[in-house]
Amino acid sequence: MSHQRSKGGAEESGEGGGARSKLPRLKIPSKIWKNRKLHNNNEGDEVEQVQVEQEEQLEESSRRLIEREEDLFRHDSVNEEEEDELHKDFKALQLKLWKAINDTFTPSSTSSSAGELGVLRSAMASIQQQEAQDQRWRDCQEEQVPRWRPQKCLSIHNILLQNMVEGRIKEAAEDTSGGTDRLSSPVKRQVCRVGRCVKEDLLMVVRRVKNCYPPHIDIMNLYAGLYHQEFSVRLTQLTTAGLDDDDCSYLLSWVNQYYPHEILEHTELDGQIKVPCLGSLLPQDELKRLEEQYLTHKEEKVKLWLNTALKKEQENWLSGRTPEIIDGYYFSPLAVDVIQVMTGSLSEFSCAIKDQRKVQRLTVQLENFLYSYVKCVEEFVKGNHGNVRSVVKAQLVCEQQLRDYITAETGNLSEEQKHGCLNALSALRDCGYRYLTCPLHVKLKLLLCDLHQDVVLKYVKRMMKTKMKSKEQWTAGAQRMIEDAKKISSFFSEKGCSKASWLFEIVCKLAEVLRLQDPASIQLELVTLARNFPDLSGAHVSALLSLKIGLSAADARSIRRSVEENRHGDVSTNHSPPFFSKVKVKWIDNKMNQMGL
Repeated sequence: MSHQRSKGGAEESGEGGGARSKLPRLKIPSKIWKNRKLHNNNEGDEVEQVQVEQEEQLEESSRRLIEREEDLFRHDSVNEEEEDELHKDFKALQLKLWKAINDTFTPSSTSSSAGELGVLRSAMASIQQQEAQDQRWRDCQEEQVPRWRPQKCLSIHNILLQNMVEGRIKEAAEDTSGGTDRLSSPVKRQVCRVGRCVKEDLLMVVRRVKNCYPPHIDIMNLYAGLYHQEFSVRLTQLTTAGLDDDDCSYLLSWVNQYYPHEILEHTELDGQIKVPCLGSLLPQDELKRLEEQYLTHKEEKVKLWLNTALKKEQENWLSGRTPEIIDGYYFSPLAVDVIQVMTGSLSEFSCAIKDQRKVQRLTVQLENFLYSYVKCVEEFVKGNHGNVRSVVKAQLVCEQQLRDYITAETGNLSEEQKHGCLNALSALRDCGYRYLTCPLHVKLKLLLCDLHQDVVLKYVKRMMKTKMKSKEQWTAGAQRMIEDAKKISSFFSEKGCSKASWLFEIVCKLAEVLRLQDPASIQLELVTLARNFPDLSGAHVSALLSLKIGLSAADARSIRRSVEENRHGDVSTNHSPPFFSKVKVKWIDNKMNQMGL
């Protein structure tokens, strides 16, 4: 073989009459990089010297083999025996290099961790030497290149790292030693062990291994990509086999929270890893399927928990039990239970689901619960229970606790949901207040009705004393009376006063009497008023007629006489509420008598 290579080389160079091309003396950039590291260390005690010598063994062996290679292939003819021996020595060097790489995370018991990393640093320097030597032979004729070139040490190194990472993940997944026994399922324990292995190994890389590599290799992201890939493969295998709801929640927490935030964004790893280049641990379609499984299950669980809490509370009400008193207030645990259910569920959701907008699928359960809660309280207060008052007081405390929680909850509830929840709580509060203040409302209602009648009485008395100088003024005054009657009636109707309608009718009819100018129409209106309110006396009729401008004395006497003749019934037999009897008009009688009316 050597002879053929030598012959071929002579034939190729013979045409030009020149000798075999020679390689220039090797300058090793990796040795320069490593020496620069060593020069930064100013301590030179004996222990460090021994360590440096150990670190230099592989690098020195690599350099000497390259020198032997250059010396051997510098001549026109190559000694085959020497070539075989050199090839054998290169293979031995490679075995040492791969052992150093393979021992990255498993330092031997006879050497210190620092010593092992020193060997790794020396191995990487050797690999750089061999990569540089591969490049030096790249442009030479195939017959001139040693049969072991190119060695492709860096490519083999990367493959070895991949195999090593795969093995460590597999070992972690199958490890049954302590540390994960507290987890409730094999899936959880396996995910935890693998995730912990990823975290510890990446931290080892950034703390120690990274310093053994030159920057251009970017060993941190190389390892991160390999561990990410193997972690992803392991999780995908688990999801393909199918997960129960509890395991699904745990795995999603690793995919969306623990791995991206607690590992990749660890204080020592943050900024060291190109996280966007890694992507998600699970394919998007698989991740979407798991998230839908989680959300469907969680919706049902939150609904069940809330309904169970309400049902238990109802059972306490109906049993006749009086709520306990804490710090002088009746207390119910319902609000505390509800808040704990929502807080725990939302906390778990924030870890399990990446898209936080989907949280409204859980918070809507709170809104639905509150409306059911209000209906239950409203039905309970309608019953004849001896503990209603104390129960209502306890629910008002719950209402305030829930209102404080919902008001402070800014990130999960939509504005529409928050508005709905607060409306439900307002209905609950109003129900409680109505029950507690009901006796007072009854008394206030009777007070208010008397007040309504008193206001209208004073209004009518004042109207009868009003003097107008023209018909136009009375027409405008009549319209104003109707508007005032509407305002007074509306105010007292809103307060529940039952007298609002007939008092409104009195003022409107009086306004109509003042508005009319035709004597016959005035007569008809007064007759109707007298029939509806029999306590309308002749003095009242005279007082109203005296307010009319332009009405003759004869017309006034005729109208008064007609009213007296056509009224039916009297105050004693008619059930209409008395009103005009409370309006005193004696001075009108005297005045009318003086006028001959």
